[in-house]
Amino acid sequence: NGVERLNMATPVSVLRLPKGPDPNSRGFDPKSPRFIALCRTSISTSAASEVDSAELQREQHARSVLRETFLRCLLSMTNKKVQFHMYEKVKVEATFGASDIDVLNFQVSDLHTPIGVQKEALIRSQDVISFTFDV
Repeated sequence: NGVERLNMATPVSVLRLPKGPDPNSRGFDPKSPRFIALCRTSISTSAASEVDSAELQREQHARSVLRETFLRCLLSMTNKKVQFHMYEKVKVEATFGASDIDVLNFQVSDLHTPIGVQKEALIRSQDVISFTFDV
């Protein structure tokens, strides 16, 4: 038999993230207003030479640990029922799908609200006080 069988890997879904602010999508310009608004540090980079570098390293390490923990939390929420506690004592429940790159919006399915169910929806993160889900 001259027939070869190809073993193909199981396809996985890919979440395409929004492009960065520059046309080549190579990251964020640290001097851009967007970067300054979203990625502020409590230690000014202009004063970094005057500040103890160990303090800056400690802050950067703490931030990276917190960011990694939060991203792992988002990953573990995927396809789970999540209860969102929002302003005005509103509680909604939905199946968590994904977050955008800036964590400004959550994509959810089967959103149960006090006035009905929405099949697909985006929840603005600034409207959420907290969220809970079963691990």
